[in-house]
Amino acid sequence: MTIRYTIDELIVYRASQEINDGEMVVIGQGIPMAAGVLAQRTHAPNTIILTEAGMVGIDPFKVPLHIADPSCTRGYTYGCDMIDIFSTIMNHGYADVAFLGVGQIDRFGNMNSSYIGDPEDFEMRMMGAGGAPEFAGYAMRGVQTMRGGEFVEKLDYFTTPGYVTGGTSRYEAGMPEGSGPSALITTKGVFKYAADTKEMYLAGLHPGVTIDDVLADIPWDIPVADELEITELPGERELEIIRTFAPEISMGRQLQIETVVTRVMRVLSEAAGGK
Repeated sequence: MTIRYTIDELIVYRASQEINDGEMVVIGQGIPMAAGVLAQRTHAPNTIILTEAGMVGIDPFKVPLHIADPSCTRGYTYGCDMIDIFSTIMNHGYADVAFLGVGQIDRFGNMNSSYIGDPEDFEMRMMGAGGAPEFAGYAMRGVQTMRGGEFVEKLDYFTTPGYVTGGTSRYEAGMPEGSGPSALITTKGVFKYAADTKEMYLAGLHPGVTIDDVLADIPWDIPVADELEITELPGERELEIIRTFAPEISMGRQLQIETVVTRVMRVLSEAAGGK
């Protein structure tokens, strides 16, 4: 029997495979957190998850509502403040992997999560930088996920560094030698970065997606790997973990909005009626 899955579940599953057992992973909310938890409960049980707000070694049972949401976890190994996360952990090179969501991305993995459009009359205001520049700058690997974002030749705003202008420019700018984004996972496929030029290339496709489907979204001539991986599908166990931990992600954005709006309207209606 074919296992049915949503594209968000596929992204979570594929992103989780970027985590190796025993690694320290700094994660935010949403899909990245679901990927971290899935990895921890399957192939990487010794993964240490930490959050920007200072919870280290958390054991979450639901997706945090924000970066400092202690109600999402059964507990954590120790707590510290945000300055310690940046200075004691990130700047000293203890974080192996950082997971980052993408609004806009260019060919060298630089990211915009601030706004889309003209700064004086922007089309969309996004979440902003938060700790992303520090995480992307000092974690040894960056795993990027893009759901609804876009590839651009030039970012509307340079929020977070990838490989800057390619080659060795990232390291000449002061970031640790050998660090940088390792993979970008989108709704259509998987992208990686060339070892020498640091330019992004198409490394894999999700099932049912063609190369032309991917190229239609990218405004430059992106290199394509000679042999493309086809994303492995999540199994029943992985889907059960994702759906139990993050049902709102499994639902997808449209269904989530419709469900939440319906529920909110019902609550408001009942409150107005004195029920």
